[in-house]
Amino acid sequence: MFKTRLLSGILLVIIALVTLISGGSILFATLFIISLIGMSELYKVFGIQTKAPGICGYLFAVLYYGLVFFKPVLPDTTDWFLLLFMAFMICMMAVMVFSYPTYRTEQILAAFFGFFYVAVMLSYIYQTRILPGGVFAVWLVFICSWGCDTCAYCVGMLIGKHKMAPKLSPKKSVEGGIGGIAGAALIGVLYALAINHWGGAGASVARYAIIGAAGGAISQVGDLAASAIKRFHDIKDYGKLIPGHGGILDRFDSVIFTAPIIYYLAVLL
Repeated sequence: MFKTRLLSGILLVIIALVTLISGGSILFATLFIISLIGMSELYKVFGIQTKAPGICGYLFAVLYYGLVFFKPVLPDTTDWFLLLFMAFMICMMAVMVFSYPTYRTEQILAAFFGFFYVAVMLSYIYQTRILPGGVFAVWLVFICSWGCDTCAYCVGMLIGKHKMAPKLSPKKSVEGGIGGIAGAALIGVLYALAINHWGGAGASVARYAIIGAAGGAISQVGDLAASAIKRFHDIKDYGKLIPGHGGILDRFDSVIFTAPIIYYLAVLL
């Protein structure tokens, strides 16, 4: 288990270094590709990865990322994202109506859910990166996820007694969860001190501690949510893209939830 976590962490660190340091178009393109792969993994669970609902999902993911990229030059008079979401919903209803009874209701809902759960939420990594000071803030997305996961695992192994979700993930404990949140907050503090000292970031230590704790808590929800979907559908991994470690969703489950939280906390704080 520890070896798997270590190798997964190293893989994600490499991906993060390549994309986050380069920033801009490379990060955008990387997230776009990862989102499409993640959507296909989730759609496969519901049997729509190569069918009309899934194809519509991919198409609107492309349109969504186009809006994200060109958002700075779009006129502010129209809520383009809300328009896109409504158009996607109408399109999915049209697919269900004109192909009835080919697709079940849950397949249509899964297409919309997969688009939002994977493509929209992962895009917040890029959106955080392009914020003022985003070159520092975007790392919190990964620091919170990895830091919380590592600290929760260590604390849980040492003193974990009370099960957090015994039917869903028997090895996760309440003590481990609390330790993960505290650990993510502490890492946030250390990260703020580091970027202030070596990067002249002028980051607030208290704010980074709050963001770390909040991101750590949310990352655990993301991890358990991805596990719940797999348990309901009796699958071990979402994919086989990474030998021995599963697919994109298996490795980015907590990051998916953390990214939008970090973005909005960075904006608010």
